[in-house]
Amino acid sequence: MKLPQLKNLAGLALAGAVIATTPVPALAQDDVSEARVRKIEAEIRALQRQVFPGGDARFFEPEINTQQGTPSNPSSATSTTAVTDILARLDAIEAQMQRLTAAGEENRNAVMLLEERLEALGAANNPAPVVEPAAEEAPATQSNLSAMTGGASTVEPARPAQTAEPAPAQTAGPSEERLAGVQEIMKPQTDDAGDDEYTYGFRLWNAGFYPEAQQQLRLFVDQHPDHWRATYGRNLLGRAYLDDGKAREAAPWFLRNYQVDKQAARAGDSLLFLADAMIALEDTNRACIALAEFGDTYPALASGRLQDQYEASLQKVTCN
Repeated sequence: MKLPQLKNLAGLALAGAVIATTPVPALAQDDVSEARVRKIEAEIRALQRQVFPGGDARFFEPEINTQQGTPSNPSSATSTTAVTDILARLDAIEAQMQRLTAAGEENRNAVMLLEERLEALGAANNPAPVVEPAAEEAPATQSNLSAMTGGASTVEPARPAQTAEPAPAQTAGPSEERLAGVQEIMKPQTDDAGDDEYTYGFRLWNAGFYPEAQQQLRLFVDQHPDHWRATYGRNLLGRAYLDDGKAREAAPWFLRNYQVDKQAARAGDSLLFLADAMIALEDTNRACIALAEFGDTYPALASGRLQDQYEASLQKVTCN
């Protein structure tokens, strides 16, 4: 063959070789990339199954999707479904709490009504003896002492006389020395009239003028029943009677102060003094009940501020 013909054949062979060999790297590269993508997808699915055992469709799509149409975004479906599920559970919890609260209120009201009926039945089955009021005091009505002790009733705390005129004296009046001592005790004059009345009564009691303190503290309790010092006034009035040797007159004031508000500042004191009044009256049963109630209701006072008085009262009686 001639030289030009050989050159043409060589050129054609070279061109064919180039054409034949050029697509091979591109095709191989595509196959490798596809294999790597499939491998990564398989690893992700395996990781998902470890994080979410059971293959829950809420968290990732199944490998074979039988539904037609465009596949949804897995992350969007996951977040929406999870939030919706949490909100539904919170709504259910709130509804259950409302039902429990309503049931608790109904039970509390039922218990209160039952207690009132039991108290009424106890009062009807155990009529209280009538206690004659003191000569200088107005007639008293009966109150249910068994609300705390389960025993018989006693009288309401005595009210001050309606008239300012003193009762006719059966014995000699107070001595000039006593009158002078009472006059030396100053009554405070501040912007709080109720506190002034209580403080004056406290000063009379602290000085040992118990009858005068009784009159002053009864005036304070009657005129300022809602004052923040009222719990102090009722308790101190009971103490003024108890210190004056009048345990029977003191007991109703202690009981009243305890029953009005069991969380008041001097409610625990009054309950313990009520036990002391029952001890003075030699009523061991009520004294033991009052002491047991005090220990159960006010454990902090029984082991703290009133511990000495509590233990001393326990030593005076023998309780079952």
